[in-house]
Amino acid sequence: MKNLEQSEVVNYPADRAIKMQGKDVKVFYGEKQALFDVNIDIYDREVTALIGPSGCGKSTFLRCLNRMNDTVDICRIEGKITVDGEDIYEKSVDPVHLRARVGMVFQKPNPFPKSIFDNVAYGPKIHGLVDNKTDLEEIVETSLRKASIWDEVKDRLDAPGTGLSGGQQQRLCIARAIAVRPEVILMDEPCSALDPIATAKIEELIHELRENFTIAIVTHSMQQAARVSQRTAFFHLGHLVEMGETDQIFTNPEDERTQGYITGRFG
Repeated sequence: MKNLEQSEVVNYPADRAIKMQGKDVKVFYGEKQALFDVNIDIYDREVTALIGPSGCGKSTFLRCLNRMNDTVDICRIEGKITVDGEDIYEKSVDPVHLRARVGMVFQKPNPFPKSIFDNVAYGPKIHGLVDNKTDLEEIVETSLRKASIWDEVKDRLDAPGTGLSGGQQQRLCIARAIAVRPEVILMDEPCSALDPIATAKIEELIHELRENFTIAIVTHSMQQAARVSQRTAFFHLGHLVEMGETDQIFTNPEDERTQGYITGRFG
């Protein structure tokens, strides 16, 4: 990592607020247990990277944070996950409202088969965030600007979102997530389908978004985790093995399994 990024990690205040928290989280798919007693703190306006070998449970855990696993019939979750201290699995919590607070960007760009404008406008309209067209246009422009794609699409907002390049589609999906004013953005390997240039743009965007959003990102790239995150959590065989400041995890891990993964002995 660059010295600047290292200093950013080291100098973060120790009392930074916890935005989301998992306590003794277990996940089962039928009889098979996928996660074991995960305890994790995700801090406000930081990027937390979830790393580990394929099938280690990092994406499963990410999907717990906005109840995406609710869509899997055989999935059962135990333990407690909170956002600002509120248990997101309480019966009184509306999953649709939760997913507006905790947005998600998926591995493969998935724009709606609509215009660029309508892709971004869809969420604010269905959540009742706007009263008139002028407000809607302002939200769309602001979201596209925050996603660093406005200048590329401002003259073709009526064009289909599916006609954009892969990297542009992913930034459009980020704009779509931002448009409903979430507090947290989850990213599940958002660059795995992108070329290096598009990946660099997404990583630069993540740095900018951290000023206003809490971000949790699953990545198969340790280099990406080192570049974009302030804290890193290492998962292995369904267990959260170790979590700490990214610089510490990559240079001085406490657990030999973390050391083995970081140095490429397994994975």
